[in-house]
Amino acid sequence: MKPIIAVPAVAALVYRAYSRKSLTLFGILTAFVTAVVHAIHPWSVFFTLLTVFFLSGTFATKVKHDIKAKLTQSANGATGGEGARNHIQVLANSLTASILILLHAWQLQKEGTHSQNDQCWRRGSDVLVVGIVANYAATCADTLSSELGILSRSKPRLVTAPWRFVPPGTNGGVSLSGLSAGLLGGFIIAITSTLLIPFCDNWSFIEKVRYTQVMALAGLGGSILDSVLGAVLQASVVDVHSGKVVEGAGGRKVLVHGHPMHFKAEAELRSRVGPGEGRDAIAKTSAVDSGLDESAKVSRTMQRAGASGAAVADAQHESREIAVGHDILDNNAVNLLMAASVSVASMLGACWIWDLPFSSILPL
Repeated sequence: MKPIIAVPAVAALVYRAYSRKSLTLFGILTAFVTAVVHAIHPWSVFFTLLTVFFLSGTFATKVKHDIKAKLTQSANGATGGEGARNHIQVLANSLTASILILLHAWQLQKEGTHSQNDQCWRRGSDVLVVGIVANYAATCADTLSSELGILSRSKPRLVTAPWRFVPPGTNGGVSLSGLSAGLLGGFIIAITSTLLIPFCDNWSFIEKVRYTQVMALAGLGGSILDSVLGAVLQASVVDVHSGKVVEGAGGRKVLVHGHPMHFKAEAELRSRVGPGEGRDAIAKTSAVDSGLDESAKVSRTMQRAGASGAAVADAQHESREIAVGHDILDNNAVNLLMAASVSVASMLGACWIWDLPFSSILPL
């Protein structure tokens, strides 16, 4: 992008995130760096895709916030609803695209076409473009699917077991409304890219239409893949009293089991147990050791759940259980894996259709 356009555009995007409090401080800083990476590419399309994705996600979150607050609850026991997104969530959706954008800009620089005004995208070349668009088609589709799908009046079904109904907000839960919203998200990114990408003359109108359709379907495929990954690799934790899905702050894992015990208090108790106190010392030491053993177990559980070792568990976690999936990845890792998979698969597909070597993905 030209600096006269890029500078105010990046500033406007960051200011909107700050004024609406849609991102945390580190989230804003990460979004700024991401926006700069997108803006340094000579084509304006990629920065526009980032902006469209950000605005559509913000709109979808605002539309369903009140309803979601009634259907789910947060990990701290409050009602559900999306808070400000952090830097990890920003990277989960944009990191793959940012890497591909830098590679494509470097490729144009190597070819000597980075600063040319008449540069265009020839059909049968630059599969990196396909990967970048596919990333945002998939992430936008997944965002609209998950954010708007929860508004469905019918209960979602588990994607890996369609005969099973699951609570709204369950990882892997799909509905017709959610899939439709996912297709819409993929189409929004696809048609935006079609309107702004500088196609060369060897692209016919029909071929551009097919490209748009394929990118929209890639977005829908990404949304479905995210549901499958979420159903298998991500734990959906349910509060056994209310039956509502418990969501971790910032897309992190949710602690399932805990115990009201604090390491500092135990350390102080141990320090009071000194040598030469006879049987009382032995009894006190045994009690502390028992507590420390239990505390260590809690610590390991909490660390596996994504908490720090100094975090304090509370008794409410005993009322939670994993209803679906395995506690392997958190929501951010699932999103990143999905986006990267769709981008790579789309580029491999483009290589196959255009009869290009798979090495075209990494033009080193």
